[in-house]
Amino acid sequence: MATILLVAISLAMDAFAVSIAHSMTIKNRRVASGLMMAVSFGAFQAFMPVLGWLAGLSFIELISGFDHWLAFGLLAFIGGRMIYAARTASKEEKETKLTISVLLILSIATSIDALAVGLSFSLLRISITTPVIVIGVVTFLLSLAGFSFGNKLGQFFESKVRVVGGIVLIAIGIKILLEHLLM
Repeated sequence: MATILLVAISLAMDAFAVSIAHSMTIKNRRVASGLMMAVSFGAFQAFMPVLGWLAGLSFIELISGFDHWLAFGLLAFIGGRMIYAARTASKEEKETKLTISVLLILSIATSIDALAVGLSFSLLRISITTPVIVIGVVTFLLSLAGFSFGNKLGQFFESKVRVVGGIVLIAIGIKILLEHLLM
């Protein structure tokens, strides 16, 4: 169980960091946005290992060559969009809204590694039920905590957080890319 918990925490770190970065710029509907993000991240982190587990080796071979590029591209796109919006929007428009499309992109980008974990579970013939529940709950809790922490940072640093949030998302994408390229 300790191993599963450590896997869950490591998978949730990207979602935690993205929650902090994105929530720094949300001013209205904090509770609802935080819950939506935590539920989405937790659900995707729980669903992706199931996909990997079910798909087995054949599917992962198809995506393993570019999964890191996909995660990088999605995070760089959202991060770049945040930076661009911070530079071009008027003061009244600088609030970020958590749209369904942004939420889906972020959820997919932060959960792609969980697909490979599911594959590992299938190769090791580990039952998927307990790991999926632990991964989903841990990701939900860490994302909610990250969202809350990011909101507090956003209130404190107010004017520059959107640019910082965008840079953080791009940096997370670069980290994912480098981890896979340097393996």
